[in-house]
Amino acid sequence: MALQRRRFGSGRRRPLGRRSLIAVPLGLIALVTVVDLLTPPNIHLGPLLVAAPAITAAIGGAALTAVIGALAVTAQVVIGVFHGGLTTPNHQAQIAALLLISILLVIFRHAQEGHERQLSQARLVAEVTQRVFLRPIPASIGPLSCASVYLAAESETRMGGDLYAVARTRHGTRVMIGDVRGKGLSAIGDAALLLGAFRAAAHRNPPLPRLVAHLQNASYWEMTEPDASGERFVTAAVLDIPDDRPLIQLINCGHPPPLLLSGGEVTALAVADPALPLGMTGALTEDDYTTESFPYAVGDVLLLYTDGVIETRDADGRFYPLAERIASWQETDPQRLVHRVHRDLLAHAGGSVSDDVAILAIERRDPLVPVPGTAHGAGEDGGSPPADGR
Repeated sequence: MALQRRRFGSGRRRPLGRRSLIAVPLGLIALVTVVDLLTPPNIHLGPLLVAAPAITAAIGGAALTAVIGALAVTAQVVIGVFHGGLTTPNHQAQIAALLLISILLVIFRHAQEGHERQLSQARLVAEVTQRVFLRPIPASIGPLSCASVYLAAESETRMGGDLYAVARTRHGTRVMIGDVRGKGLSAIGDAALLLGAFRAAAHRNPPLPRLVAHLQNASYWEMTEPDASGERFVTAAVLDIPDDRPLIQLINCGHPPPLLLSGGEVTALAVADPALPLGMTGALTEDDYTTESFPYAVGDVLLLYTDGVIETRDADGRFYPLAERIASWQETDPQRLVHRVHRDLLAHAGGSVSDDVAILAIERRDPLVPVPGTAHGAGEDGGSPPADGR
């Protein structure tokens, strides 16, 4: 939450900087008044005073706009007194017009302040919600070093249907990344459901096929009713990274294959038997899923991402070449890697993305750690307790 306090604190400091600009409308009032008093009576500069409350409405609040408007009207009265008196129709019309415009500016500025407060509150709620659903990934978890980046296509919501989660178990680390079909509140709700199911089950350390079957069934019973955009489902990649074995165990449910940076080469971890996206079919069991293993040695970096990355197009319609970029960079630090992809992706897209984007980089940093009570090289099913933890 410290990040949120710094962000919103900096937002509150901006008005202080804008208030320093109050010298502009004040100086304008003084300048117009003095010049008008020094010029012949047939030259009327008083109408220029309307610029003072207009400028103030852009840099200050309703109260400050009212004060500057009152000063401008006062200056117009002073000009009228010295140039023919307040009974002349010309000066009366100028004073009335300036007073009316100042009142309208105060009303509009007051309404705008209300909208700004609502928007600020909505942004705060969205940030808090995002941090609840997408909890920050720790920089270090077991023998792994992690970093992540999340971009929502709808920037004001600050979150969407992409998701990721990491869970520590007694024998290693469980990782999930997913992409809910669709956008908006429906996608956020489906993402929250899947994250909750993963966090509730992953720590109990069931075999990976049983965990994925649990995620599939939890998604299916909540997604049987299609939303306005059509069928609902989630593509996901679920991984187990044991502490004591140099490998990754993966079940891919229709998700883009993770990329492995090892020895200066980039390899897509494409499974031979991909499963259907979660929520697309009826109740399944662990027998319906097959775990596939891939080498993952010390110093290797695993890059997980959603299709919003590789489907981002540039101005000429070309997709973002993720594998080619990271192969050319040879960047192995997770934090620097995800931020470099983030910056390069935005540059490729022209400043903003049209789909949600999630990126997660994981490096096996420490030497393999033997796990007490676990036979080296035991399979997932042979080395893990049942789903109930007994």
